[in-house]
Amino acid sequence: MADPARARKLAKRISQIVATAIEHEVRDPRLDLVTITDTKVTADLHDATLYYTVLGERVDVEPDYQAAAMALEKAKGALRTRVGAGTGVRFTPTLTFVADTVPDTARHMEELLARTRERDAEIARAAVQATPAGEADPYRAPRVNPEDGAEVDLGDDNGAFSRG
Repeated sequence: MADPARARKLAKRISQIVATAIEHEVRDPRLDLVTITDTKVTADLHDATLYYTVLGERVDVEPDYQAAAMALEKAKGALRTRVGAGTGVRFTPTLTFVADTVPDTARHMEELLARTRERDAEIARAAVQATPAGEADPYRAPRVNPEDGAEVDLGDDNGAFSRG
């Protein structure tokens, strides 16, 4: 077993090698808009999981995730060869590509926050014209018992009530 610091360093190096290879060396147009976002290496340094995102050609065009996944699978052998040459470890880790869900999750969270802000604004608008259901300030003035006219103490530190 390798120490976690070595696994992190190897993951970072693998990420750099694969990203550079995708950008400059692999000639597949399906990989033009692929970005490596993160890499995790197992403790025994035998398996590397690379997380990637795919951008659309334009903002209004949905990215082609399937084509990118197929292109990464096709280029996996060449990328592993480059990782082996670039890292110098005894055993070159197997590469597994996983689509990164963080951007989609972040977009969903932003939508939820926008809906929450909208709802808060509705509640604030309704609260402007709202009036209290009972007395405006029921705890400030001493209360009077309607039966005998005596003042009622609203409580002491222990929560006990007494008549004055």
